[in-house]
Amino acid sequence: MNAMIKAFYHTDTSTISYVVYDKQGGHAAIIDSVLDFAAHSGKVWTAFADQQLAFIKEQQLTVDWILETHAHADHLSAAHYLREQLGSPVGVGEGIIKVQKTFKAVFHIDDDELLPDGQVFDHLFHDGELFTIGALTGKVLSTPGHTNDSVTYLIEGNAFVGDTLFMPDGGTARCDFPGGDAGVLYDSVSRLHSLPAETRLWMCHDYQPEGRELAYVTTVAESRSHNIHIHQGVDKDAFIQVRQDRDQHLDVPKLLYPSVQVNIRGGKLPATEKNGTAYIKIPLTIEPKN
Repeated sequence: MNAMIKAFYHTDTSTISYVVYDKQGGHAAIIDSVLDFAAHSGKVWTAFADQQLAFIKEQQLTVDWILETHAHADHLSAAHYLREQLGSPVGVGEGIIKVQKTFKAVFHIDDDELLPDGQVFDHLFHDGELFTIGALTGKVLSTPGHTNDSVTYLIEGNAFVGDTLFMPDGGTARCDFPGGDAGVLYDSVSRLHSLPAETRLWMCHDYQPEGRELAYVTTVAESRSHNIHIHQGVDKDAFIQVRQDRDQHLDVPKLLYPSVQVNIRGGKLPATEKNGTAYIKIPLTIEPKN
């Protein structure tokens, strides 16, 4: 059965979130949702997620899954908000446990706020696991390298790749976050490139290189032939060198700290303190004097 796909573009974070469904009046999944957030003021709101909810209502859809390809470092997930509105389960790759352990320590999060066991999510997917969205069948592919928990959702010839790949002129994801590994990413992309040539690859981000128009879907054949970092003929050692050379010059994503703190909690904001306010932590690094 052919999947129907509605893409939603979040301008502030260059994120593409998807509603995948079997038919009008049928069943759907939301992939890589976004919570609106202004870092300079701490304001959080739900306009983008509400657009998806309006579409779901308009199409009379029952949402079977709220899916995360990984714990994003560049936008806050709206998964918790959507679960509150829809009652749908939130799923993520089982590697989230490693990510939680890493960043729980980084942010010094107490056990009463978060245990690194994945239980803030409703389901932890393992590699090769099958799931359904109404009449559609999905398969989970473990595609780590960018992060420990990165997965791809393969749904009826459509692969939702998260940050593992970008459009061919954008290359591949960075590998310098904790748990990242360029060699592992090479293997993951190779796995995606081994899918049938006509498989459509749906991106989670597009940063519009050289100012070109927004684009967020390509094919395995196009990516395999033209991806600027990992096309046919690029071996693992060469790719690792390219990624390491690029990653050492990349700045920290501007929403890294807010995003990770929320996303390892399944999109739930940090608990409010005694004054009724919730806070995002930013670890400080004090530079020594020259």
